Amino acid sequence: MRFRWCRVIFEPALCQGLLIRRYKRFLADVETLEGRRMTIHCANTGAMTGCADPGSRIWYSTSPNLRRKYRHSLEIVEDADGHLIGVNTARANGLVVEALSAGVLPGFSRTSPIRREVAIPGEGGRFDLLVRDVFVEVKSVTLRLADSGAFPDAVSVRATRHVDALARLARSGLGAALVFCVLHNGIDGVRPADEIDANYGLALRRAVDAGVRVLALRCGVTAYAITPTGLLPVGATLGLS
Repeated sequence: MRFRWCRVIFEPALCQGLLIRRYKRFLADVETLEGRRMTIHCANTGAMTGCADPGSRIWYSTSPNLRRKYRHSLEIVEDADGHLIGVNTARANGLVVEALSAGVLPGFSRTSPIRREVAIPGEGGRFDLLVRDVFVEVKSVTLRLADSGAFPDAVSVRATRHVDALARLARSGLGAALVFCVLHNGIDGVRPADEIDANYGLALRRAVDAGVRVLALRCGVTAYAITPTGLLPVGATLGLS
């Protein structure tokens, strides 16, 4: 089943170019179709493994804010196999909210109130969402290993801390969920990237045992929009179907 009524539409339309390099985590040099070289913003703190290869075809957005230092933002990269990848991870929370409002995610009512950026009870830091009485953390998945999505794409102490906090809340009787927002058209399932961050994999398994709900939201990526389209299976190594 496809859910075409919830999506993030790119307005104004994206522009196309070629990636020269991504560097300093938040910057990328690109070449436009007209042959002009420019530096644009890259809203992705991850390693971007497999989706930042020089020479890749890319699409970038343009902000109407003339005061921004970097008015253009990297949005989509095409990998070596021709798959489109949404690399602007700042869009993940909005896509999950769209999916919740459309009733795509099981276990949540589409009419549930949603709050963003809520404090983690009992400690510092924040979770991405509070959906009625369920704390929800959202993680973008852009790494493809074989046909499977894997998270994280680099060692992430912060991601492990978040999943440990979810497990603690679940053990105390509170609602807790983790949603992997899959922004890669070539991914058919999601699993922990144990070969990259074994500690995260262990923490995720502990969280599942504690009662944390883990879901993977598939999003179709095009140069015109990113659309939540349903669920993907989460790794059998977690004991989930």
